[in-house]
Amino acid sequence: MNIIILSGSPRKGGNTDLLAESFAKGATEKGHNVETVSVHDYKVAPCKGCNACFRTANNTCVQVDDMTAIYQKMKQADMLVIASPVYFYGLSAQLKAVIDRCHNPLRDSFNITKAALLLVGAASLPELFDGIVAQYRLCINFFKLEDAGHVFVRGAKEKGDIKNTNALNEAYELGKSL
Repeated sequence: MNIIILSGSPRKGGNTDLLAESFAKGATEKGHNVETVSVHDYKVAPCKGCNACFRTANNTCVQVDDMTAIYQKMKQADMLVIASPVYFYGLSAQLKAVIDRCHNPLRDSFNITKAALLLVGAASLPELFDGIVAQYRLCINFFKLEDAGHVFVRGAKEKGDIKNTNALNEAYELGKSL
């Protein structure tokens, strides 16, 4: 399988990056091709909701930015992994912009059949991930994707806090289970 991990953390080498790396290691050991895209490294404007992409040739977006490169990477993927820190009960703004730009009908050309979710939050509230999980479930249902699983980490605020949990091993095992 070709797996793309969209990592929404702007903090390089932080807890979300470590979680995504562990997942990628497990999946790679099983023979899958994994590419991690740190969306913070790309300039992606939020969707304008203009729907021009539904009317233009090749579903071209009127915004000229790095989303074109991300679309190309997503076209090659069989599986999508969303990895994000949780800020105020939501995905990072950088990652949300990329997801919203999948409003484009180009999404219908993607071969993605599976998805997984990796989330890291500083708070320890039981409902910390509920809003994101609801949106994730709506998306996998809409696109008829298989849910390959998730790893949720609470109480990881400072860089490296995740190392004091079992989450890295959980992510590795999730990747290896594919």
